[in-house]
Amino acid sequence: MPVGIEKINLYAGRLYLDIAELAKVRGLDEQYIANHLMCTTRSVYPNWEDAVTLAVNAAKRLLTPEDIQDIELVIVSTESAVDRGKPVSTWVRHFCNLSPNCRNFEVKFACYGCTGALKMAASWVASGIRPGKKALVINADSSLSDLHHPAEPIGGGAAVAMLVSDRPEILEIELDKAGYWTTEIYDTFRPTAKTEIINDQISLYSYLDALDGAYEHYEQIVGEIDYDRQFKKHIYHAPFPGMTYQAHRTMLNRFGVTDKKSIQSNFQTKVGESLYFGKRIGTVYGSSTFVSLMGLLHSASDLQPGDPISIFAYGSGCQSEFYSGFIGTTASAKVRSLNLDQHLNERLQLSVAEYEAIESSRQQVIECPTYEPDLLNGFYDKVYAGQKLLVLKQVENYHRRYEWS
Repeated sequence: MPVGIEKINLYAGRLYLDIAELAKVRGLDEQYIANHLMCTTRSVYPNWEDAVTLAVNAAKRLLTPEDIQDIELVIVSTESAVDRGKPVSTWVRHFCNLSPNCRNFEVKFACYGCTGALKMAASWVASGIRPGKKALVINADSSLSDLHHPAEPIGGGAAVAMLVSDRPEILEIELDKAGYWTTEIYDTFRPTAKTEIINDQISLYSYLDALDGAYEHYEQIVGEIDYDRQFKKHIYHAPFPGMTYQAHRTMLNRFGVTDKKSIQSNFQTKVGESLYFGKRIGTVYGSSTFVSLMGLLHSASDLQPGDPISIFAYGSGCQSEFYSGFIGTTASAKVRSLNLDQHLNERLQLSVAEYEAIESSRQQVIECPTYEPDLLNGFYDKVYAGQKLLVLKQVENYHRRYEWS
């Protein structure tokens, strides 16, 4: 039975920051940001957005009445959870009007969580225990306040929602062909709801070790392959877009390609197109490989249904997986019909001072038992009001209340 992603959608918020402007204010190297990080803008979220609103706003647009009837499994992955007990998935089921006869839960494993959720959902569909039923898989994350932190230029966040079924019109997953690798490491982590710790160099080397380990396991399972010829395109986890170049260079070096020009040319042909949306959003955590999948399907002109691609997922802590799949029958057309360029273009640009005020306001209310979001500078009225987006209305004695804008 073919199984995989039938539909997919991205929600990247309504506000953004130009990273070049941030670099000027912070005195950062603009060329380093442009060439190494490969980021141009990043999404910014006010205190009336959280993992719940991101998840619902990504899923709501995705689902038809028929889909809603068929969904019996909802899995939300996040490292930005709003509660340590109550899962985001309960709100998703409620606000998306899904049946109460639905299994739902939340998973956490840094940036790997969404891949783990997708594989779990795909395996459930493939089991055939509920023929014709579908799963909704969502990743929703945003960076914590990181003013003046070295990773500040690549902060951001987004949500990706995917409908998983036996009609993989976006991506058919080869469930029997996957290599995985894990170890215990403190590279990036969130010890509290207000704290995000990033050990840049440790994380970089852990990522590359995990790529080697997962790929070696993949070849143990499927046999030795010609990496460049086997796959039409490659997708790598992108904590920042530039990391994918380092990952691809590592893989090409593994197979004897060391010439810089050859590596750069191969990267542009096989990987570069997948960064189309990621360059404008910033880090998207567990959504990373799926934002890259949408970028590839949106911008590549040489993809055909059935073309094989590879996907590498990495989550700090750490877990990695290298797996493969085939481009679905209507994949490019479906992603282009989402008008994601328009979605990103409609975001309101913030000055650095406005961005700092939003981040400071958001940081102040994290874990507060009672508060109402501060509608800073009229941003709500400018780009949220009347958009029929889910927003946080109030927190009262930790009870979160949401409404439609």
